[in-house]
Amino acid sequence: MDINEIRKFFPILDQEVNGSPLVYLDSAATSQKPVQVIEAIDRYYREYNSNVHRGVHTLGTRATDGYEGAREKVRKFINASSAQEIIFTRGTTTAINTVAVSYARANLREGDEIVISYMEHHSNIIPWQQAAKATGAVLKYVPLQEDGTISLEAVRETVTANTKVVSIMQVSNVLGVMNPIKDIARIAHENGAVMVVDGAQSAPHMKIDVQDLDCDFLGFSGHKMCGPTGIGVLYGKKNLLENMEPIEFGGEMIDFVGLQESTWKELPWKFEAGTPIIAGAIGLGAAIDFLEEIGLDNIEAHEHRLAAYAMEKMSGIEGLTIYGPKDPAKRAGLVTFNLDDVHPHDAATVLDAEGIAVRAGHHCAQPLMKWLNASATARASFYLYNTEADIDRLVEGLVKTKEYFSDVF
Repeated sequence: MDINEIRKFFPILDQEVNGSPLVYLDSAATSQKPVQVIEAIDRYYREYNSNVHRGVHTLGTRATDGYEGAREKVRKFINASSAQEIIFTRGTTTAINTVAVSYARANLREGDEIVISYMEHHSNIIPWQQAAKATGAVLKYVPLQEDGTISLEAVRETVTANTKVVSIMQVSNVLGVMNPIKDIARIAHENGAVMVVDGAQSAPHMKIDVQDLDCDFLGFSGHKMCGPTGIGVLYGKKNLLENMEPIEFGGEMIDFVGLQESTWKELPWKFEAGTPIIAGAIGLGAAIDFLEEIGLDNIEAHEHRLAAYAMEKMSGIEGLTIYGPKDPAKRAGLVTFNLDDVHPHDAATVLDAEGIAVRAGHHCAQPLMKWLNASATARASFYLYNTEADIDRLVEGLVKTKEYFSDVF
């Protein structure tokens, strides 16, 4: 990977913020977009903007080809067995909610169990809380080890014959932990449960093979993987999706509508009511082309190098706490941290004054913050366009932050 050449595809990075060159370290929240994606969306609106599936005119056909072509790109990207298993959503949140409402509420009964972990994003907690309340099921949490990782022994102790759903993130957006999803899925299936995977932080950064993982459902978002906002994917095994009811109703998802009864189209369209996110899907398809040209293996290796470099450099700052595994080999490309006696929002504000963009807050993971005994943290997250020089700037900015607050107080 020639990072300097890759950076040229991202025009937003070529600017100054508060008088300094921008260092963007918030890709876990949303990634930047390459010109290939921007131009693909622009081309759709300029040249063949039209609704899909419904029209027989040329623009409609081109739009349909672009939309359904993007679905096939997603299928190949995660190695699903059929394009019917790929449902376009607004993002990971909608994907998980669809499973929690359409599958879980129809299949769970009082006393059944839903198993998640303490590290989950709110989008993988609240839908299951609501499903449990609606069905009388019990929501259980896999405990974390001291370094924030999940042990398979803990999974085996938590998942029982009463467990019907296990839903775990593949990569933590706070700890950077990479969870053993394939092994967890095997344990879930041995107990008769379905495996749901939050892939928001994994799909942009590593190869995913849903058939190898043997997960039953997977959700991820386009905007974290160089694609546009407002588009995401729900993958589900065909036999499960076929027996699930839609959660939205209206145009496009119907087969026949009578005065009292209606029937639905086949997969995947029965889950895509109304005019779909056409430009978003086309942009996501362009993002997949871009990522695959560079190579997901190359991207993952690059981010591991950056994480190791960041851990080494940041560990030298006195009074800085890094959360998650200390071994860089056990974590993805992000580092979550706090400076002693400096609120993370204050740290992020000072860093921003230096042109460095990091995230600060609870990262939509309040149960994990409680487990960490922290009200909030700061997070630097890396992607294919980041360099060691970006991390050097971060370290310099953190040293300045510490000095600034030492002088103030």
